Amino acid sequence: MDSIRRVLVAADKFKGSLTAVEVAERVTAGLRRVVPDLRVEALPVADGGDGTVDAAVAAGFERREIRVAGPLGQEVTAAFALRGDTAVVEMAEASGLQRLPAGVLAPLTASTYGSGELLRGALDAGARTIVFGVGGSATTDGGAGMLSALGARFLDEEGEPVPPGGGGLDGLARADLSGLDPRLDSVELVLASDVDNPLTGPKGAPAVYGPQKGASPDDVEALDAALAHYAKVLEAAVGVRAAEHAVAPGAGAAGGVGYGALLLGARFRPGIEVMLDVLGFAPALERADLVITGEGSLDEQTLHGKAPAGVAAAARAAGKEVVAVCGRLALPPEALGRAGIRRAYPLTDAEPDVATCIAEAGPILERVAAAIARDFLT
Repeated sequence: MDSIRRVLVAADKFKGSLTAVEVAERVTAGLRRVVPDLRVEALPVADGGDGTVDAAVAAGFERREIRVAGPLGQEVTAAFALRGDTAVVEMAEASGLQRLPAGVLAPLTASTYGSGELLRGALDAGARTIVFGVGGSATTDGGAGMLSALGARFLDEEGEPVPPGGGGLDGLARADLSGLDPRLDSVELVLASDVDNPLTGPKGAPAVYGPQKGASPDDVEALDAALAHYAKVLEAAVGVRAAEHAVAPGAGAAGGVGYGALLLGARFRPGIEVMLDVLGFAPALERADLVITGEGSLDEQTLHGKAPAGVAAAARAAGKEVVAVCGRLALPPEALGRAGIRRAYPLTDAEPDVATCIAEAGPILERVAAAIARDFLT
C-alpha cells in the first residue's frame, strides 16, 4: 500500500524474552529488511506493571536510581522516571516478585515499604505529578508498608509497630496517619493499574492474586481477614472514606497497594490510558499511517486493560489501522477485530517450537515483522 509512509511501533514487552524497547528495535529492523527507507517511530508502551519506568525512559524521561527496601527488607537499587515535574514510579521496581530471592515467595511477610521510599524519592526530586504504576507485586499488605515509609504508623496493642507484610496486620490495634509526608497534599497522584478489584472478598487482592504470590488457601483466608481488619482500623482512624476506598475499583491492585494509594488521595485510572498520555502517544499516532502493537501473549487478559488493547482502541478512534505481534496468540480473529486489531502475527507462525520462540524471540520477531511489511507495505 503506497499510502503507508510512517509506521508507529507501540508494543509492550514479551515477558521473559524481550523488553518493550527490544521489541520495537526488532520490529523496526524486520520492517526495514523489506522497505529500507521506511519511516518508523518507536514508542515502547507499558500498562503500569513491570517495564513502566523503562517505557517512560525510552520516551525521554530521565532515569533516577535510589536505594530502597526490597519486599523482604533487603536493600535494592530501584529506579523511577522523571521529566520536568512529572514522575513515573513503578512499584514492582521496589516490591515486585523479581525482587525476591530466587525461589522464595513470602505472601504473608512481603512489604511495600520500598514502594513508599520510591514515592518519597520522587517527591524529593521535585515531582508535582506522580504516576504510580502498580502490578507484578510480591506483596499483599494493603499498602501498609508504603504508607509507613511515608510517615504513617501501624501499632499493636502494646504500641509497637506491627510486623511487615499482610500477615502482621491481624495484630493491628491503631493506625496513625497524622505523620504522613505533608508534600503529598500538594501532589497529583495517579494510580495506574490494569485491574479494578476491591481490597477484600471473593474478588479481592488475596483471593484473586494471593496464589500467584505463593499464598496457600489458608494464607488467602488469613490475608483476607487481616486486610479487612486493617480497613476497619483505618476507618476508626480517618473515617468513612477508608471503608469506601476498600470497595473502590483498584483498591485490590498489587496486593492492596492500590488501597494505600487511594487513602493518599490518588485518582484511579486504567494504566495503559495514563501511560499513553504520559508517553505522548496521541501526537505519535497522528503522524502514523499504520500502528504495530503487541505483547508476549495475546489472550483474554489482553482485552481487559492490557497495553495492546489500549493502543488498538486509541488507534481505532483515530481511524488508524492496527496489527499486532505476539509470542503466542490465543484469541480468534473476531475477538481481535472487536478490539480494533486487523491481524495478529504470533512468533509461533514463524517457529512452531515454543521453547525456540522464547529463546530466540528477537531474530524470529524480525522475520515476523518482515512478513508484516510484505503484507501491508509493499
